[in-house]
Amino acid sequence: MQKYPAHNVMGQPLHPCSVDPLTGYFRDGHCNSCVEDSGSHTVCAVMTKEFLAYSKYVGNDLSTARPGLRFPGLKPGDQWCLCALRFLQAHEEGCAPGVRLDSTHLKALDVVPLETLELHRVD
Repeated sequence: MQKYPAHNVMGQPLHPCSVDPLTGYFRDGHCNSCVEDSGSHTVCAVMTKEFLAYSKYVGNDLSTARPGLRFPGLKPGDQWCLCALRFLQAHEEGCAPGVRLDSTHLKALDVVPLETLELHRVD
């Protein structure tokens, strides 16, 4: 799998999102992506209680640890490379998490307008 160039939504080098918990499609701490990343795990999101509840409600429980999948389970305040479409859905439902633009991959803009990401900016 070849990664897309590591640039953020501002056209700058992509900053790390999180190493604790270790995130990213490649589990390298960055919201890097590639052709095979059909979920576009490109939005560096700061988890909130509301978003975690919403995600569980729509069938993606991010709070429960799954050690076999190298997934620690998330809590409010954790940063995680979120699927761009899930972020957009949460935005439309009024419960989007915060976003670190410097750590959000440029490919997120294929799904989420920059203006929408900026509404939730926390960095």
